[in-house]
Amino acid sequence: MTGFERDLEAIVSASRVGRNVPLSRFTTFRVGGPADWLVETVSSQEIVALLNAARRGRIAVTILGGGSNVLVSDAGVRGLVIRPRHGDISKVDDMRVRADAAVTINGLVRWTIVHGAAGLEAWAGTPGTVGGAVFGNAHFGGKLIGDMIVQVQLVTPEGEVREVDRASMNFGYDRSRLQTTREVLLSAIFSVSSGDPAVLRARARESLAFRKRTQPLDAPSAGCIFQNPEPGRDAVPAGIPWSAGALVDRAGMKDALIGGARVSPTHGNFIVNEGTATASDIRRLIERCRTSVREKFGVELREEIQYLGEFENLRI
Repeated sequence: MTGFERDLEAIVSASRVGRNVPLSRFTTFRVGGPADWLVETVSSQEIVALLNAARRGRIAVTILGGGSNVLVSDAGVRGLVIRPRHGDISKVDDMRVRADAAVTINGLVRWTIVHGAAGLEAWAGTPGTVGGAVFGNAHFGGKLIGDMIVQVQLVTPEGEVREVDRASMNFGYDRSRLQTTREVLLSAIFSVSSGDPAVLRARARESLAFRKRTQPLDAPSAGCIFQNPEPGRDAVPAGIPWSAGALVDRAGMKDALIGGARVSPTHGNFIVNEGTATASDIRRLIERCRTSVREKFGVELREEIQYLGEFENLRI
């Protein structure tokens, strides 16, 4: 046993340290090879302690939340994978709600509805956790979840816990400072207002019904693959919607298939696992979509999903 493994077992006990654990069952794509070590944490204190142990042992760390919006390599992920679980939610006051990073977005929505806290009900049906949503500044219906943030608690790569306000998070479309600083989210405080639970529940049901009509929720996927083009950054030909899904569709890639991976016939910005897909199949289909859109419209699509583990450098 290595010194790092002894440190892990001192923090969370031997029974909670997984070795060579397949990650496919922890991702919404249902693909992905093994993690060298996997620990599911139950508190922010455990996350901080594990990050410190990994830093001392010079071990790479990957945070895996709800497993949406990511594609894990068939070869897996080297080092330690931390999967935060069992987070808490609490009301700071009538205008603010605090949620740990491990809380699912759906769990947060349900809690706010029951407690008459308005503002997050439209996010019903959003996969993943608070940590992942803040990391990628999740968006839905033209709104960014970062706009709802008041303050977050982060731990730095050096193990320092910090309180950071929204203005310092560098939120943008699919962006936050967490993507470049290697900080890890521990919790977030959201701005809310007072609402009638019955009204909030109805809004949540409307949002969920819209997702069911427009997204392939009946098959494993990671959510949207590509970011939508941005005015001022991209040039989209006249008459073409500023939508990654529309570009993929009009490039003739809707329903395209590689191995067990298919571009959804329901939504061109979703790739689904038909049951036998590998991460390599999905990655090749992503590149084929990107190439087709580039060649037909001159638009370079950028991924919204994150790649975990090593992938070969593909250009199709």
